[in-house]
Amino acid sequence: MPKNKIMKRFWYFIAVILMSVSSIKAQDTKGTDFWLTFGQNSIRTYAQVDLQIRIVGYDVETNGTLYFTNLPNSIDFHVFPREVKTINLSPLQKQAVYNESVTTTKSNLSLHITSGAPVVVYALNQYSTTTDATNVLPTSSLGTEYYLLSYLPYSTSYRDAYTVVANQNNTEVFVDGALVTTLNAGQVYYAKAPNGTTNLTGTHITSSAPVSVFADNQCIGVPNGTGGDKSFQQMAPVETWGKTFFVPLATQPIMMQRVRAIAYRAETTLTVTGGTLKTDGGGKNSFDLDAGEWLELEITSGCYIESNNPIAVCSYLNGVTWSTRSDCAQAWVPAIDQSVEAALVAPFIPVGETNLDEHYALIVTSTGDKHLTTVSIGEDSPTGLTGGSWVDGPGNMSYYTMPLTITSESYYFENPNKLFVLGYGTGTSEAYYYLGSSSMRNLTAAFFANEVPCTEMTEYLLFCINDIEFTTDIDNIAEIKELNWYKMKTSGNTPDLDYVLITDIVDPLAWTRHFKAGNYKIKMEVIYNDDTELVCEGDLCIGAHINIYPTPSHGGETKPDTGCFKVGTQLPMEAYPY
Repeated sequence: MPKNKIMKRFWYFIAVILMSVSSIKAQDTKGTDFWLTFGQNSIRTYAQVDLQIRIVGYDVETNGTLYFTNLPNSIDFHVFPREVKTINLSPLQKQAVYNESVTTTKSNLSLHITSGAPVVVYALNQYSTTTDATNVLPTSSLGTEYYLLSYLPYSTSYRDAYTVVANQNNTEVFVDGALVTTLNAGQVYYAKAPNGTTNLTGTHITSSAPVSVFADNQCIGVPNGTGGDKSFQQMAPVETWGKTFFVPLATQPIMMQRVRAIAYRAETTLTVTGGTLKTDGGGKNSFDLDAGEWLELEITSGCYIESNNPIAVCSYLNGVTWSTRSDCAQAWVPAIDQSVEAALVAPFIPVGETNLDEHYALIVTSTGDKHLTTVSIGEDSPTGLTGGSWVDGPGNMSYYTMPLTITSESYYFENPNKLFVLGYGTGTSEAYYYLGSSSMRNLTAAFFANEVPCTEMTEYLLFCINDIEFTTDIDNIAEIKELNWYKMKTSGNTPDLDYVLITDIVDPLAWTRHFKAGNYKIKMEVIYNDDTELVCEGDLCIGAHINIYPTPSHGGETKPDTGCFKVGTQLPMEAYPY
């Protein structure tokens, strides 16, 4: 066999793969496994409401299934990239997921959604003039500690409420430190306030395993006693909370909104630009908060919030006193650190009686980068934003309200320097408001490898430098009892079976290590004085630098080249055209 063919075969059998040049995105609100339930809408029964699931395909065509914990039958779906799949639940299916008990209950009223590839999931709880929607977080973004952000009911005829859905058996649920129930996978704890004058904002929910938590007020009035509309928004766990926020104004047609912020730790101080402190809803009359305390703001344009400790923020559309073309609704606002390079949203089209007839996306990005924002409608090519204009706000942040006029299509927003998107819809005395897309990274204990966050270190990200510098971003460093680092070698003839403690690190907050080519997992473990434990893990794939030939002595042209390759997978023959 000629030498050049021998060389081709030799290189064909090297187990390597070329470095990907595509952008690496942080974990966000898309996923392959979701759990949800629905709380009572006003005083309506399951037969009166419209319950809708919107599933949007992401990058890969995929199949999926909706499993009802209380029913023997399921629903299969197939979705193409960027395709919107609308699933309107039948009366029997609505009954299987709708909580309408007058008291706190434990039930099997849940829905489990799985898919073969990542999708985005939204849910709508709708009745004419009482509607709200939420994004649904994948199980990979759930946690074991939450604080509830809600609102006072519109009148004493309604109750504030929340739901907790377990995705593992024997999950213990604690409320304000007291064990209230133990749930198996798919079981729901539906908690209602004892009366119509109780606001459950500040309720502290913890669990022995990750759970889904939804704010699920029957009918809120924002500000107190104004309007009256359903509230439905999934809460994010405390490890995803941040310290810097920008809250946009939903300017079509509302010209005023309320905002609530809640603290995770004691001695939390907020600095607010563009918001006025309000106490008519029961919030604290101060920007200094202890753990579980909250405050309320009124905004008439963009609002910039900074905090010395992690906080959570929700934005509320005001009631019909401010605009008959809308009503109350609640949306989770992510920290600016949870921005992503691409966001996928889709408007809701109820099938029942509805006043909703206008739908919008609310795009937020930095002022200096706003011109880089594009949108792709369905499978169309990216274009500039249309139908609105940029509004510059404090903190070097800007927002844009874009009408979603093609209601059967998804809208894919991109900005290489990151954005996040909220979605909302309005009609006569009716509205919904929800988080469209954001990251859900752990912001309380993160580490970086050559400035790449641990949450973005995946098996697809290749490091072509062998010397790796590790740095940390940890909340409340003064209260750390232990900070440990572990590594696991996952490639080669003798991979590790488990994590191995790295014992020779001098400064665990910042250190550098030389790695041989191969695949590793790195874990940082933070243990606080109160024995709270936080962990962040990432894949460290160190590339091999390999010279590619042939040279004239091998019968080919002179073509030396050096590539950075990932150990573990074959290159195809056509990668070497000589």
